[in-house]
Amino acid sequence: MPLRLIGNPMTAIVGEIERFNRLSATWWNNRGPMRPLHVVNALRMDYVISQIASHLGRKHENAVSGLRILDVGCGGGLLAEPLAQQGAEVVGIDASPGNVAAARLHASSRGVTVDYRLGEPADVLLQDERFDVVMALEVVEHVSDMPAFMANTASRLAPGGILFASTIDRTWKSFIFAIVGAEYLLKVLPRGTHQWSMFVRPFELSAALSSQGLRRRDLRGMRYLPLLHRASWCLDTKVNYIATYTHDLASGRTT
Repeated sequence: MPLRLIGNPMTAIVGEIERFNRLSATWWNNRGPMRPLHVVNALRMDYVISQIASHLGRKHENAVSGLRILDVGCGGGLLAEPLAQQGAEVVGIDASPGNVAAARLHASSRGVTVDYRLGEPADVLLQDERFDVVMALEVVEHVSDMPAFMANTASRLAPGGILFASTIDRTWKSFIFAIVGAEYLLKVLPRGTHQWSMFVRPFELSAALSSQGLRRRDLRGMRYLPLLHRASWCLDTKVNYIATYTHDLASGRTT
């Protein structure tokens, strides 16, 4: 039975789920097909912690302790698990059975408690479940209806919370570097990982979230050097970027 959003168009694409199922056994192999994610993950982890600390007025070392965090499109748990290790109560959601199985197995083997759920937010979250932090990282370019997906995801953010979204911009530069270069020439990603037409412009992401009363707090680009397997922040957002959103208090909308 297909996974679908209740009352909304299906956002999980069957082909994408099947592809991630095939890759699921490689999630925690930092020298395998997921190596770029492992490299990027260290960068993103520090960014997420720093942004949360700044927004909530917490110290960096205990920024997530006691917070409820939702990781939508959690994959094998590369970010969900270390956040749980730092004291957060994490719910990880993914539409791929293989991803969820890999995430559960790894967390169990490390004695880490993460609430992994198979499906889409509307299907596997209780109606009144809300979170201090919501993350949709490297997932919006894999769904069929980005505005519906992000609106549903953002509706789970508690008043005063913070939302993170990272994806790839739909530009000529991203086509050259993220698809031709990464998948066909250098082969640091499996061929077919991305479809250029599904990449998301920053203003499109902001428009989808503004409907939920969120405004962009921060936007920054990320540079990945495949030959060196290094990642760093940069001013250029024309390929990879991450953005944070908080409730627009000026509009009066906090839910």
